[in-house]
Amino acid sequence: MTQNVPSPLPSLVPETAPFSEEQRFWLNGFFAGLIALDNSGVTPLSADQAAGLLGGGPGAANAEDDDGGAPWHDQTLSIAERMKLADGKPLRWKMMAAMAQQDCGQCGYDCKNYSGAIVSGAETRLNLCAPGGKETARMVKALYEELQSAPKAIVAPAPSVQSPEALASKPGTSRDNPSTAKVLSRTLLNKPGSEKETWHVEIDLTGSGIEYQVGDAFGLFPHNDPTLVEQVMKALGAPPDFDIGGRTLRQVLTDSVSLSPAPDMLFQLFSYITGGERRKKARALATGDDPDKDVATLDVLAALEKFAGTAPDPEAFVESLDQLQPRLYSISSSPKTDPNSVTLTVDTVRYTIRNRQRLGVCSTLLAERIDPGTVLKAYVQKAHAFALPADGNVPIIMIGPGTGVAPFRAFLYDRLADKAPGRNWLFFGHQRSSCDFFYEEELKAMRASGHLTRLSLAWSRDGDEKIYVQDRMRETGRDIWAWLSDGAHVYVCGDAKRMAKDVELALVDIVAQHGGKSGEEAVLFVSDLKKKGRYQQDVY
Repeated sequence: MTQNVPSPLPSLVPETAPFSEEQRFWLNGFFAGLIALDNSGVTPLSADQAAGLLGGGPGAANAEDDDGGAPWHDQTLSIAERMKLADGKPLRWKMMAAMAQQDCGQCGYDCKNYSGAIVSGAETRLNLCAPGGKETARMVKALYEELQSAPKAIVAPAPSVQSPEALASKPGTSRDNPSTAKVLSRTLLNKPGSEKETWHVEIDLTGSGIEYQVGDAFGLFPHNDPTLVEQVMKALGAPPDFDIGGRTLRQVLTDSVSLSPAPDMLFQLFSYITGGERRKKARALATGDDPDKDVATLDVLAALEKFAGTAPDPEAFVESLDQLQPRLYSISSSPKTDPNSVTLTVDTVRYTIRNRQRLGVCSTLLAERIDPGTVLKAYVQKAHAFALPADGNVPIIMIGPGTGVAPFRAFLYDRLADKAPGRNWLFFGHQRSSCDFFYEEELKAMRASGHLTRLSLAWSRDGDEKIYVQDRMRETGRDIWAWLSDGAHVYVCGDAKRMAKDVELALVDIVAQHGGKSGEEAVLFVSDLKKKGRYQQDVY
């Protein structure tokens, strides 16, 4: 009896393409499935086509053209706007559009490569995009289900693919391979009268093996507030020492799972164990509906209280919760000043909902729940596209209100250590000049020495008129245009949804007014600054 042996896949990737044998084998299968080969004969791809079509698979050379310029890669757009821009694109790019577009690295990738890793099968965790929240998690899940149900062609097995950070073997180089570091001190940056609580936190890197550059972010693994953990266990009606995979329930709730916000899976669990109207409500919440107009207030404890009397099994309950994610903070120091120390600028998050105070899990840990000397798991998240120009002569314009000043303090100290001659201009703003001027003495000393060429300040609560950094930009627009004409790089750090958008609009207006350009030309000019790496953002 003659056995039918499938014909080998035709070679679509030429020998001249910039891939290893393993990558070429995987790509042949990938492209075969992509264009639905029918063994009728296909012209092999050119080397450029092979590199361009990859779109996030292992060993990609340059897939920028394949995503059409990724117009959705803008953190100021809503997820609905981003998905509309990706409409009609392959799932690979729809998945990217679902991400928060911040390239923050908290997931261990940038947005493009995280989505690519999911599509390739190299990454199975679908809820790592913390900035995107529930909206991103739901969209990624829906797209993943669509991906799983798509017709499968015969495709060669994909090699194991990890994020570049995860591939590093040195501890402290990724969220999947952290080191440990000791908290040395914390200093309150606000003065009496402030409505904010912001801390300058110094961390000792001695013996940790952690290295960083200015522009990088520092990742810390937090612990949940013990009081909240106790309240959750009480609402669950389970003993603290209940065994969960060899650990106690208290331990798991403290350091392994997120207690805010309540995930869809928790509501799905409630829908399985309750009935009637409560089941309908739980199902609605699990699919993103908001039947009682309170979904934004539901952390895990509030969800347990909402469905009080419906106590899930503790193990099923834990499995329904999201993983507790590390928190990233912009680094506010330069290793050229002290390579064994890193500093962070941290806003403490506290707010009240229904007479219960909610706490930022990591910010309050640093502010009040640990003492100097405490050792925490930590790592450095390398910046994807946020770094000083290689040429120290290049002028830089830095725009960072509030804690957004953090990386620019690092930039200034780095350039000071290098004796870089380039001009430095900082825009800083906050509520009140009397109590919210972070690093006031340091910045004024740099200004007096000439290292900080210009310091433009904006205070929103000092008078009847609210003044923001974008207002100061417009006031000094002629000079900003002159700096841009001299090759200046522009950096923005802070809030993605409001401040970053307002700053970019102000810059477009400045280019139009003082550069003599039309509105469309001004937009294209700023877009070109981004493409050339002269407009960089670290926003969240």
